[in-house]
Amino acid sequence: MTDTTQKATALQQLHEAPEILRVVNVWDAITTKVVADLPGTKAIATAGHSIAASLGYEDGGMPLDTALGALPAIVAATDLPVTADLDDGYAEPGETIRRAIGLGVVGANVEDRLKPLDESVARVRAIVQAAEAEGVAFQLNARTDAIARGGDKPHEEKVADAIERGTAFLAEGASLVFVPGALDRETVSALVDAFGPQKLSVIGLPGALTAAEYESLGVARISYGPLTQRVALRAYRDLAASLYADGVIPEDTPALN
Repeated sequence: MTDTTQKATALQQLHEAPEILRVVNVWDAITTKVVADLPGTKAIATAGHSIAASLGYEDGGMPLDTALGALPAIVAATDLPVTADLDDGYAEPGETIRRAIGLGVVGANVEDRLKPLDESVARVRAIVQAAEAEGVAFQLNARTDAIARGGDKPHEEKVADAIERGTAFLAEGASLVFVPGALDRETVSALVDAFGPQKLSVIGLPGALTAAEYESLGVARISYGPLTQRVALRAYRDLAASLYADGVIPEDTPALN
């Protein structure tokens, strides 16, 4: 557990540093190794959507045992801290996190799916208490879908809902609040003002701010979710189409290890 404890503390320090933590999401051992070998990589984050897709599940439809079963190979592929996407935490979020910690995972995204606020807060509380019982500074990146899935509400109301939920999650001990849909300066500034600097986590999407711009506004972390897999699959599809068209494997293809 000492190694896990040290990795959790290292991830905590990365979140609290003024430099934004950039995590390029992975979904298996080989993508972990590719990303971990890059000089700029400081931590590894899984994309639950990508793991689910690689195993034939819809996003959010992967059984708990399957989701946890994908993690040991990723943890074993790197010496860096690993934070996992664990959907909504499943039926017993505290037990889910306890099991994840046992696999060497030191952080997690857990989404509220816009459940009633008191229920969402209780789930965050269960995760934090489970991590404390394990003696690990577990980094809960508590996600709220208030903006991304807020429906037809005016944007200002969605932001207000995100602030209410995120503030409540932080009060229960969440390390960060992950707010998908925070794409513009005004929205990000409002969230950082409410949560404090180095407490907001975002996803980099086409048309969003750059990582450097998010950093200048006090954002702690930026991830890229399933988009990394989609870019990789597009390259794979394009290569396959080229080969069917009588193309050849590019000469600059890396040699097998």
